[in-house]
Amino acid sequence: MKLLAVETATEACSAALFIDGVVAERFEVAPKDHTRLILPMIDSLMGEAGLKPQQLDGLAFSRGPGSFTGVRIATGVIHGIALGADLPVVPVSTLAAMAQNYFDKNGGDIAFTAMDARMGEIFWGVYHRDADGFAELLGEEVVGYAEHIGFPDVCGIGLGSGWASYQQQLSNLLSWRVESCVVDDVLPRAGAIARLGAYHFQLGRAVAVEQAMPVYLRDKVAKTEFERGKI
Repeated sequence: MKLLAVETATEACSAALFIDGVVAERFEVAPKDHTRLILPMIDSLMGEAGLKPQQLDGLAFSRGPGSFTGVRIATGVIHGIALGADLPVVPVSTLAAMAQNYFDKNGGDIAFTAMDARMGEIFWGVYHRDADGFAELLGEEVVGYAEHIGFPDVCGIGLGSGWASYQQQLSNLLSWRVESCVVDDVLPRAGAIARLGAYHFQLGRAVAVEQAMPVYLRDKVAKTEFERGKI
């Protein structure tokens, strides 16, 4: 199987190519440079593999949550390739990619993922590693105040920038359920998007490009100034 993945939802920008279980990746932390970097990353990966888009089986992208602009960049790039090459697409959660990357590197079975969403809120989701080794959501992904999030009765690690910003509130709420917190080197990566994308593709979860939509969680961010009543 051959699948191309992109991830631009945070300050990191990355692309990855999954070929029969082997992942090649380009990754760079470069806030505000995603538009400049992502297409050369894709061209480099495809060139090294000697592939054209039409030779791929599918595509995957980080559908959010994350930066509004960043999520739109990944969506736009993947939509363009999918339309040009008539390829199916797998939207993958940014939080799932964070959990997957941690599980792949460190083991563990439960990740309480939290990304700083600004405005005093976090993007939140709890993931466990399923029988096949892939991150699976427990409950729902939400955006809200750290002290108001919900969680299942499980134990695991705290993961992501939300823990750096709101560790006290989250630790008070989750108490003994959190074994440790990891806030460094946890940015989502296209390699994890590619692995999750290939897994979901094989399970028949790919969709047509028209259905491959971003997920912002904070709905009002995606609305126009008129819809928000500002003009």
